[in-house]
Amino acid sequence: MSTNEVDSVPADDDRNDNGPTFADLGIDDRVLRAIADVGYESPSPIQAATIPPLLSGADVVGLAQTGTGKTAAFAIPILMNLDTAQKKPSALVLAPTRELAIQVAEAFGKYSSHIPGLHVLPIYGGQSYGVQLSGLRRGAHVVVGTPGRVIDHLEKGTLDLTELRYLVLDEADEMLKMGFQEDVERILRDTPKDKQVALFSATMPGVIRKISKQYLNDPVEITVKSKSQTNTNITQRYVQVSHQRKLDALTRVLEVEAFEAMIIFVRTKQATEELAEKLRSRGFSAAAINGDIAQNQRERTIGQLKSGSIDILVATDVAARGLDVDRISHVVNYDIPHDTESYVHRIGRTGRAGRSGQALLFVAPRERHLLKSIERATKSALTEMQLPSVDDVNATRAAKFGDSITENLSSDNIALFRKLIEDYEAEHNTPLADIAAALAVGGYDGDNFFMAPEPEPAPRRERDYDRDRERAPRRYDDEDRAPRPPSFNRENGEELATYRISVGKRHRVVPGAIVGAIANEGGLRRSDFGHISIRPDYSLVELPANLPNETLEALRRTRISGVLIQLTPDQGAPAQRLNARGPRRDREARPRTERRKPRT
Repeated sequence: MSTNEVDSVPADDDRNDNGPTFADLGIDDRVLRAIADVGYESPSPIQAATIPPLLSGADVVGLAQTGTGKTAAFAIPILMNLDTAQKKPSALVLAPTRELAIQVAEAFGKYSSHIPGLHVLPIYGGQSYGVQLSGLRRGAHVVVGTPGRVIDHLEKGTLDLTELRYLVLDEADEMLKMGFQEDVERILRDTPKDKQVALFSATMPGVIRKISKQYLNDPVEITVKSKSQTNTNITQRYVQVSHQRKLDALTRVLEVEAFEAMIIFVRTKQATEELAEKLRSRGFSAAAINGDIAQNQRERTIGQLKSGSIDILVATDVAARGLDVDRISHVVNYDIPHDTESYVHRIGRTGRAGRSGQALLFVAPRERHLLKSIERATKSALTEMQLPSVDDVNATRAAKFGDSITENLSSDNIALFRKLIEDYEAEHNTPLADIAAALAVGGYDGDNFFMAPEPEPAPRRERDYDRDRERAPRRYDDEDRAPRPPSFNRENGEELATYRISVGKRHRVVPGAIVGAIANEGGLRRSDFGHISIRPDYSLVELPANLPNETLEALRRTRISGVLIQLTPDQGAPAQRLNARGPRRDREARPRTERRKPRT
C-alpha cells in the first residue's frame, strides 16, 4: 500500500492556490464546467491527491475529516467514467446517515449538471419505498444509500448491483460505530469482484484496516493532516448556559449585540426549522436551511441573506458548506460541535476578505470538555462572555424606540401626519405627548415592550421525612407484571414508550449502534431517544409513544450487527426501573434471617 500525506485547509471551500488546477488533473470539460458553476477554482489537497489514482483505476483509502472536500474527490472520477446508456447502477456510495446520503447525492447532481441523461438516486430509511422503487425502475446510474436500506432493496430484489463498477464507503468509521459492519461487509462480498473501491474515514481503527486489506486491491492510502487553525480576524467568545435557557440567552444576544448578518449553527434539520420559527415569532428576520431544502429554495434564501431581506440564517453543518456571504458578521454555535474541524469550518463563515468577525459558542455545563478540546486544537483561548442583563436588554429596546422616532422624522410623509395630529389635538384637546403615546401603543406591545425582571429562585424545600416514612411502600411479587409509568422526553416533553428489540449483550451491541441504526432507518433524531437498557438476549429502548405504523414497520426490518431487531412495544416488566439489576424486595417484607449481616 502506497501512502501519501497532504495538508488540509481550514475551510471546506478554501483551495490550494499553489497546487494544480482541476484541468491539470485530467478532468474533462463537462465536469470542469460544473465545477466552475459551483464556484471551485482549484482543488483542495485531498482532491488533488485522490482524483489521479482514482482516474487511473486504483483503489483508494482516504483518511480525512468531514469538510475537506472528499465528496468531490470521489464523485468527479466516477462521473467521468460512467456510461449513461447502462440502466443498472454503475456506482454505489454507502453513507452512515440519511443526511449525508442526501448531501452526497446533491453533490453528484451538481457535478453532473452538464452530463445529460445521468440519474442519481438517494435511498435511506425514513423515506417511503415508493419513491425509491420508482427511481430504481426508471434507472439510476449512481445510488447513494445507507447500509440498512441498501440491504433491504437487495433482499427484495429491487436493487441490481451485478454491473456495479464503483463502490465508495464514505465516513466508514461512523458506519461501523453505528453497527453496520456486517451490512457493509455483505455488500462488499456480494458486489462484482472487479469493482473499484474507495474508502474514506476520519480515523483508521483496526477494523477499518482489516476491511481495507480484505476487500480492497493494493489501495493507495492518502492521509490529510488537519491544521485546525482559525482566522485571526475572528474574535471568539463563549457563554456558559444550560440547554433550557439557550433560547432566552440567544434572544438577549440578538437584542443587545450589534450585527449585520448572522449564521446560527444547530445539529439537526428539525432544529433549524424550530429555532428559525421561534426567532421569527420574536420579531427577528430569520430563515432555515438544511439538507431537506430544495436547491432553488436554498439559493433563494442565501440570496435574501446577501441582499439584507433576512439577517439570520439557522443552518446545519451540511447545509452551510460552501456558503460565502460577505455581510456575515457573526457566527453563533447554538449547539456545540463534537469535533474541532466542524468548529473551524463553522466560524470560517465570518471574518472573510480582511473583515473582522465574531464567533460565539454556547456551552452547557456538561459540555465544558468539548470547549477545552476546541481550545487545544485551535491553539486559541475563547473569552467568556457575560449574557446581557434584563436592564441591558431594556435599555437597548428604549434606545431603538428613540432611533425609530429619529428616523421617521425625516420621512417625506411627516407633514401629512403632522396635519392630522394637529387637527386631532385641536378637536379633542389632547396633549401631543398623549397622542404620540397612543400611536406607539398601536405599533408596539406595551405589555411586553420591556423584558420582565428575572424571578427570584424558589427557596429549597426541606424534605418531609415523617411524611416519607408514613408513605406505604409499593410491593409486587417477582412474577407480577406492572405497567411502567410513562416517561417524557427532557427536551420537548413528548411522551415516550418502551420498545423491545431482539439484540442484546450476546450480540455485542452498544447504545451507539442501537441509536444509529434506529435513527437512520426510522427517520428519528437522537433527541427522540430515552433510556436504553441492554439485557443478555434483548434490549429495551424508549422512543416516542406515537410512532407511525410506517416507521414501526421499517424498524421491525432494521438490522443491528446483522440481526433483525423485530421492534415491538414492550408489554410491561417487573415493577422496577429499566436499568435496575433485579427485583427489589421491601425491607419490611424480608424475613429477618435473610438480612445481610454486617461485616466485622
